[in-house]
Amino acid sequence: MPDSPEHTPPKYADSGEASRIYLLPNSLTAGNLFFGFLAILRCIQANYAEVPLEVSRHFTQAVWFILFAVICDALDGRVARLGGKESLFGKEFDSIADIISFGVAPAMMMIFLILSPTEKYPFFLQIGWLIAFIYLLCAGVRLARFNVLTHPMLPPAEQLKGTHDFLGLPVPAAAGMIASLVLVLNSFELRGLSILMPPFMLAIAALMVSNIPYPSFKNVDWHTSTRFRTFIGIVLALSGIFLFKEFAFAVLFFVYIAYGPIRHLYRRQRARRHLDRKAAK
Repeated sequence: MPDSPEHTPPKYADSGEASRIYLLPNSLTAGNLFFGFLAILRCIQANYAEVPLEVSRHFTQAVWFILFAVICDALDGRVARLGGKESLFGKEFDSIADIISFGVAPAMMMIFLILSPTEKYPFFLQIGWLIAFIYLLCAGVRLARFNVLTHPMLPPAEQLKGTHDFLGLPVPAAAGMIASLVLVLNSFELRGLSILMPPFMLAIAALMVSNIPYPSFKNVDWHTSTRFRTFIGIVLALSGIFLFKEFAFAVLFFVYIAYGPIRHLYRRQRARRHLDRKAAK
């Protein structure tokens, strides 16, 4: 008789095995936390800088530190899975690092760079801190929900069975979108468009706590094969990111964020048509 959800066998033998610290994946998680800390530090330094060029330089560095944190976050879990060295400690440590790098750092950046300079719009000056906090709150809720849905003592979530998806927009993608847009505004002197950022930030916050599935790419590993044309396209895309890095990251994150709702609506429409055809028969 198979185990029922109420009697799911534990994944770890004891607390010592669950809290084991594996060097390589947890070092990458520490790198994620380190870059998040540096991003916050640069935002604070930019807020107190008086020379415009120095302000711009600090914020640009903060953006790159958040993007470096995204890379570390993408690698730590993958390295752990490839080496079979996953632990409950690593998962909890990863969430703590994520809330700093992808929750606090983007919120600080929005307050200092986007919301505070909008003297022409006193409404946003009054609620700017609230918008940043809503984003931070949704990031924290998203991470807590992820930990619950993937807890080794619980059965897989019904919405994600048989898939390699995340439930809701991943926090690193949300932070990467905000950081890359700040990079565009900073690099091309488009500060006038900063008024569009607060509602966009709220939309991203809503997507984080939504039930829209997003691809996790966990099925991509060293054994994944691809077609020749796809391989060429990936190489060209990477070359384009390197050449046009000021706005390529923004395009990349925006495509990923938009893909989730579009795919979700398409699947719902397809399921509805399928039910209509069955009802017609």
